Amino acid sequence: MTQAAVFLATCPKSNSTLTTYSNARKAVLEHGPLPVPLKLRNAPTPLMKAMGYSGGYRYPHNFSGNYVPEEYLPDALRGQRFYEPGTSGEEPQIRERLERWRAEREERRQAEEAEDASVAAAARALDK
Repeated sequence: MTQAAVFLATCPKSNSTLTTYSNARKAVLEHGPLPVPLKLRNAPTPLMKAMGYSGGYRYPHNFSGNYVPEEYLPDALRGQRFYEPGTSGEEPQIRERLERWRAEREERRQAEEAEDASVAAAARALDK
């Protein structure tokens, strides 16, 4: 226990987690309880599965780097950032990793929008 206490006492300190908590709490107070995105909901019954629960969820540990460029926040909070790493300890490396993940997620979002636009254009062409 003494070694753990000394280790923790001498680690680089940051208030990033405190500001993260504060930002998340503020969002909860502003928006109230928001619905969990369907892809994150458990689907224990056939009805729930038919309603889209857990549909399209990609388990990150089944992918390279244990990461998939997904958005997990409710729609009302989409794109918000609660955690911004500081400059202490491992936070610069965390910042780099988050920037890479955010770029991957943005690329995926743009690809999905382009695909949706293509499908919509094809549907309009068929309607004519």
